[in-house]
This record gives sequence, structure tokens and C-alpha cells, in this order.
Amino acid sequence: MNVRVKEFRKEFKVTQDDLAKAVGVTRQTIISLENGKYNASLQLAHKLAKYFGVTIEELFIFDDDDL
Repeated sequence: MNVRVKEFRKEFKVTQDDLAKAVGVTRQTIISLENGKYNASLQLAHKLAKYFGVTIEELFIFDDDDL
């Protein structure tokens, strides 16, 4: 799975800490997401997508191996 959280975060000029506060998680969770070490819950994926104004599919790109 390709997670585009860091890409969108930088585009929106938001810090990891500010994004974490906005979606109700810790900064460490954002770091782990960006490094591919954590898979977001559906609820968190929805909050992140809503925050950036994109679809979940735009934020999280799944490979056939992920399904």
C-alpha cells in the first residue's frame, strides 16, 4: 500500500503535530503512517481524507497484493 499522507501534508504545509491534533491521534501515529509502519483504521482514513478534501482511495493507494 502506498500512503500519500506525507505528500498531502507537505502540500498543505501542515506539521505532523498539527495534523495529528486535527484528526485526534498522536504525532507518532502520523510518523508511523508516513513510514508505512502502521495501517490506518477506516475511521482514521476517513478523517484524514476529509481533512485533505480527497477520497480515501486518493490518500491510500492499494496494490493488488494488499487486497
